[in-house]
Amino acid sequence: MARCNDQGGLWADHGALLGGIAMLEISQEASDPEFGVAVLGQFRLLRGMSVVRVPRASQRLLAFLALRGRIVERAALAGTLWPEASEPHAYSSLRAALTRLQRTARVAVTASQLELGLAQGVTVDIHDAKALARRLLDSAVPPIPGDLGTSAVMALSADLLPDWYDDWVLVEAEDWRQLRLHALEALAGHLTGAGRWGEAAAAACAAVRGDPLRETSHAALIRVFLAEGNVSEAVREFTSYRALLHDELGLEPTPRLCGLIQNARNT
Repeated sequence: MARCNDQGGLWADHGALLGGIAMLEISQEASDPEFGVAVLGQFRLLRGMSVVRVPRASQRLLAFLALRGRIVERAALAGTLWPEASEPHAYSSLRAALTRLQRTARVAVTASQLELGLAQGVTVDIHDAKALARRLLDSAVPPIPGDLGTSAVMALSADLLPDWYDDWVLVEAEDWRQLRLHALEALAGHLTGAGRWGEAAAAACAAVRGDPLRETSHAALIRVFLAEGNVSEAVREFTSYRALLHDELGLEPTPRLCGLIQNARNT
């Protein structure tokens, strides 16, 4: 077979705690357009084409700031990243995560006494990918040519921080999974309408890989096969999906999908 509440946990009366924490000398106006934070597929801090090595605790800090996409209060940050720790310990861990950033990497973070965020100019791959997905799903606006093709399939195929199991990551990852699967199905439809069968099949297959039990993804792939005249491929895909669905969940495909195949057989 071709194969969501912000959890910042804002703590009360944290000003006194901050008074006992030495401030790092990170410029409030630090920015470097060469820096990028990648959270799709795996975490990476990029400077130009080079990967900057970052300790795990610092990765979590940068990833949280990247996903929030805005300035975050230190109290919310510490409470989310170290939810089981006492307030003093959580603040100490936050300071350590900042300290462990290499000097070159610290310019990717902007800091004030009470807040932290990514510096202006630091790019984040998930933001671009979400914008792409929303454009593809906007039925009121025709897709631009640059959004249709292999690069779009690749951008929508990666999971967000796989193998990270923090609650704040899992919520964001599921939001992204749902968005990207819908976008891949829409992309397959756009490419099918343009007669770009191979790219359409690739987009639909990426959606199927994202959730092998998701009927709409299989339907998108079947429509590609039918549109290019490969009825046998469409029937084979339907048969494989029906067997998988029965084995895994004891269910049958919906009448809508069955009708799609029946109509193809009758023509």
